[in-house]
Amino acid sequence: MQAKLSEWNPESLVPDVASTHISLLPKLVSSRIGKTLTVDSKECLNLATHNYLGLLQDERIVKSAISAARKYGIGSCGPRGFYGTVDVHLDLEQRIAQFMKAEEAIVYSYGFSTVASAISAYCKQRDIIFADEKVNFAIQKGFQASRSTIKYFKHNDVEHLENLLIEQTKFDDLNCKNTDNKSSKSSKKARKFLIIEGIYMNTGMICRLPELVALCEKYRVRIFIDESISFGTIGDSGRGVTEYYGIPTYKIDMII
Repeated sequence: MQAKLSEWNPESLVPDVASTHISLLPKLVSSRIGKTLTVDSKECLNLATHNYLGLLQDERIVKSAISAARKYGIGSCGPRGFYGTVDVHLDLEQRIAQFMKAEEAIVYSYGFSTVASAISAYCKQRDIIFADEKVNFAIQKGFQASRSTIKYFKHNDVEHLENLLIEQTKFDDLNCKNTDNKSSKSSKKARKFLIIEGIYMNTGMICRLPELVALCEKYRVRIFIDESISFGTIGDSGRGVTEYYGIPTYKIDMII
């Protein structure tokens, strides 16, 4: 048995990558993430980042991050239900709510999960979601988790969205008329949601928020906005697309 074990030569779980496959060869990043990156000893312009304001290079933020790490410790990213809630979480939530002039704010541990889980937390199987056809991948994963009916409208096309809303309104009215028992579940109108982005990640276009808000008020639709890109980048003080258009945040049901 010992002889057989000594003869055994395990194969690598991952085969070696041929030098001809340039895109698959590992890259060594040896610098701090910022405007530029040092990749394989070569300085490169970093276009794969949301660090639009250059905050990662702000020494005040760097020192504050180091101080927080020493005080609270660090670990892998995880939910607060597992890692716990500390004073800085609550303080940050309060400050964000005040800055955005919102009732409350909730801080998640990871941006992608924020978008995906927030949608599925509110939108359920019987609901209808109207969404721009160019929404980002995180929003699409939220749609899958919600199991809601998704109706896409053409990119930034408010007129097409209104046509879909008119069709849905007619369907709801007809469904109610054809139901004998008005208290049954089948007679209830489906809740309607509009989910858009302040600035669309896939196109860079700014949403037509004033017209969208008007439609939501007209057809009684709840509106959620993903401001992953627009927050901090547009608006006189960086409050995002609501400030950019001068629309009060209370007219938006949820800003992500």
